[in-house]
Amino acid sequence: MCRWAAYIGAPIFLSEVVTDPKHSLVHQSQCATECQTAINADGFGLAWYGDREEPGLYRDVHPAWSDPNLRSLAYQVKSGLFMAHVRASTGTATSHNNCHPFAVGKWSFMHNGQVGGFGMIRKDADMMISNALYDSRKGATDSEALFLIALDEGLDADPHGAMLRAAARLQILSEEKGATPHMRLAAALSDGQSLYAVRYASDAQAPSLYYRWSDTRNGWAVVSEPLETDETDWVEVPPGCWMRFSADGVERSCFAPDLHRAHKVA
Repeated sequence: MCRWAAYIGAPIFLSEVVTDPKHSLVHQSQCATECQTAINADGFGLAWYGDREEPGLYRDVHPAWSDPNLRSLAYQVKSGLFMAHVRASTGTATSHNNCHPFAVGKWSFMHNGQVGGFGMIRKDADMMISNALYDSRKGATDSEALFLIALDEGLDADPHGAMLRAAARLQILSEEKGATPHMRLAAALSDGQSLYAVRYASDAQAPSLYYRWSDTRNGWAVVSEPLETDETDWVEVPPGCWMRFSADGVERSCFAPDLHRAHKVA
């Protein structure tokens, strides 16, 4: 499993989430506490929004704690909307193209979780991606496939519905040809205006997810694990939940993929 953190609000330095807190994302890359693997050393990545519509990206295969460029970048770049990820592979290679976040156009996406038995269903999953988007398929992960399928399902017009349909299609495929756990999903995605987050699982073990408002930073942090051990106001996102964070506040919706309907459409 992986660990990630995202932020939306008044512009801050990326270091205020990525490196500075006691349990920062870089610290979690060595000492995660709420997942099966304490070490997340199979690459890392950043996506941040600034004056352009498309996000900036920095990804590498090194462990996050050992990359001096990451620390320098985090201390110099300021953004009002960014995402950061440290990876623990669930089976695919440690390579640049498999590092999160992924980006296509204005959209960025990162994921913690898995589609069960993805090695057995990867070809079928890839066939769900349209020809128009298949050039964007650079790596081999289930996460990138989920992102591209969601784009095909209408992420621009209906982020919530598109993610529901994409998750349902992959869960059905896993149930038919893959292995358990069929779907575990804690993801963040953004179009540069809003930050979306989802927590869901086909079993009772949805990956951890929290959020918190900071008066000092004037923004929201959405994270796999709380960034400070002495802060008691982190809110756990319930399983089966879709969140939208924006300048207007926070909206919460149910996230329950319609497997029966997706199966009929397929």
